[in-house]
Amino acid sequence: MTAAPRRIAVVTGSRADYGLLKGVLTRLQKLDDVDLQVIVCGMHLLPKFGETWRIVEADGFPIAARIDLELSDDRAETVARGTGIGVAGFADALPRLAPDLLVVLGDRYEILSAAVAATLLNIPIAHIHGGEVTAGAFDDAIRHAITKMACVHFTAAEPYRRRVIQMGENPDFVFDVGAPGLDLAATAPAMDRPALFKALGISGPERFLLVTLHPTTARPDADATNVTALLGALAQIEDRSFIFTGVNADPGYRMIDDAVRAFVAARPGRAHLFASLGSERYWAALRLADAVVGNSSSGILEAPAIGVPSVNIGDRQLGRLRAASIIDCPADQTTVLAALRSILEGRFQPDVSGEPPYGRGGASEKIAGTLRKIDLKNAFPKHFHDLATPQD
Repeated sequence: MTAAPRRIAVVTGSRADYGLLKGVLTRLQKLDDVDLQVIVCGMHLLPKFGETWRIVEADGFPIAARIDLELSDDRAETVARGTGIGVAGFADALPRLAPDLLVVLGDRYEILSAAVAATLLNIPIAHIHGGEVTAGAFDDAIRHAITKMACVHFTAAEPYRRRVIQMGENPDFVFDVGAPGLDLAATAPAMDRPALFKALGISGPERFLLVTLHPTTARPDADATNVTALLGALAQIEDRSFIFTGVNADPGYRMIDDAVRAFVAARPGRAHLFASLGSERYWAALRLADAVVGNSSSGILEAPAIGVPSVNIGDRQLGRLRAASIIDCPADQTTVLAALRSILEGRFQPDVSGEPPYGRGGASEKIAGTLRKIDLKNAFPKHFHDLATPQD
């Protein structure tokens, strides 16, 4: 008798994690012995953030369920309430889909909703990008909580694998695969700057900076300082265009969004804001940018893999492994401007010949292959794995 296909449900909550998951989804969809179920939630469903669920469908992934967290504003209590609404939504959807395994990535509250519901429904969880530290965001606590609910783990670097094991996870089910988002570098179409600007429908100086700033959720008091330092520094640069990607739906995002929109409106033809570029256009822009600026994880993970320098502002990414191509700056306009000018004037030329901390690709194939064949009976239910104690 032929075994039934393994039902694998994959959760995506935003343009950001979808870009990281796309390679995994593509490979799972091609497997005859896997029944792929894509669940969208969170920012994907919000018009303000581009209704990016449409991109998921356009890429050929049928949506098995939509979970609306009812995020009507950016108050912390709305996000907290939305997380609970998400748990209820996943509690309704998951029994209907009956997956053999639920795949989640990262550290956001909508992903926590999925993990909580799956845990209470006794559905095994595979977690991607665990073991990392981002001390400037409450995502840090969420990430580690999801690790403790998951039984299969795919980390982006060996130090993260060791940290997951340190948290009591079975080493047999913790795999160091690298960052799956890097796989899109090989598949995204190559463009020159005129072609990219035409595709985006924009004009202005063809040399540009790629800019993204998100709330620092563990220190919301830092957001105003961060955005002031960033935009104040950019205002001093007259010979570049600025391509902004939209802010995450985290508590306090409206203040950042309003400031960026005002900055863009004051510079028609030179500053441009996109709720979402889509993964292919984002990678094209990433390759062509003079630098990535802000506090997005893309400047820490993806940009170094293709040799693009990053200016990382503030503490949001504090604790992540760093490549030599990253300049860390406090939220100070003068310091940020000096970092940018060192890049634009060619004075910042780090040695990038070594292997980037998160690899150069290949993670998606490893993840999909493991999800397809792993013996879930040995992985779940799981048991706490104690580290060996040194002998006296």
